[in-house]
Amino acid sequence: MRAAQYYGKEDIRIEDVPEPECGEGQIKISPSYVGICGTDLHEYLGGPTFCPVSPHPLTHETIPVTLGHEFSGVVSGLGANVSGFKIGQNVVAQPTIYCGACGACKNGVENACYKGGFVGLSGGGGGLSDAVVVPASSVLALPDNVPLDIGALVEPLAVAWHAVSASPLASTPNANVLVLGGGPIGLAVVQALVARKAAKIIMSEVAPARQAFAREFGAHHVLDPRTDDTVAMSKELCGGEDGPDIVFDCAGVPASLVTACQAVKARGTVVNVAIWEKEVPFQPNMLVFREAKYCAVLGYQRVDFEAVIQALGSGALKPANMITRKIKLEDLVEEGIKTLINQKDKHVKILVDVRS
Repeated sequence: MRAAQYYGKEDIRIEDVPEPECGEGQIKISPSYVGICGTDLHEYLGGPTFCPVSPHPLTHETIPVTLGHEFSGVVSGLGANVSGFKIGQNVVAQPTIYCGACGACKNGVENACYKGGFVGLSGGGGGLSDAVVVPASSVLALPDNVPLDIGALVEPLAVAWHAVSASPLASTPNANVLVLGGGPIGLAVVQALVARKAAKIIMSEVAPARQAFAREFGAHHVLDPRTDDTVAMSKELCGGEDGPDIVFDCAGVPASLVTACQAVKARGTVVNVAIWEKEVPFQPNMLVFREAKYCAVLGYQRVDFEAVIQALGSGALKPANMITRKIKLEDLVEEGIKTLINQKDKHVKILVDVRS
């Protein structure tokens, strides 16, 4: 079968590999659509980072590994002792790999498993292939009214949903929220905030195309940090006295960290959603003098996948316009990864149609 194999920096090959067998408690999925994630871009440009160069503690694999962790597909095989699914059913897979035995897992934080990883990055197959086998416990059915291309957006939407769930939004009446960074995750956070009825959503983003996407997805105000004083203007938009109740940093650059800590109101909360590539200087007094909180989030849990799928089915989430291009598996590097690197401001989510 075909698979997009990651060998290292700027080295991804579409190769023929053996098709995986479906064992006990497992489900085989024929992927339909796979989103290209920022993590995939980081691996291509500067990795391996997540992809293992020594045996992964759970998958025991090393590169080359098959990529693709944002995927939907169709059930094509059922292992022994699997119930609740049928051949031909449209599904998504939560790609979290966790041990179930470490302190994090025992405390219900399996997304931060000390040995953890992701299908499509850490071994265990990946969505950018003709078939992938995953534990049945990782598979969730899609409602009949949610098509497979939208299903491929469940994973990034779950990242955003998890971040919003970790914030005090539910306990903050008429919450004013600032989102820093209008990339795919920042735009997903905007949509999650809309679905969960944040009172005022302010987006700060430099790229005009992504500013337009932010407005389309429900941001009430959009600021350009190149020309706008984000701290001052967000405070003004929140009534002129206090800053936002919650700030989501989805940009992950030194300037966004400073902006987040200076903009948030006294006893407000900064939620770090970004993954940082380098160490940055940080002055804790920016939070100390406000008694503000800094909350870090990582990925998602099953409850987030379930909530996103329910919101898609009910129409509370309408993310179709996040999809800005669909390509074939053979065009992954040239039309997908390189396009997102060179034209990132024009695209939100490029999907690979594995069926074509």
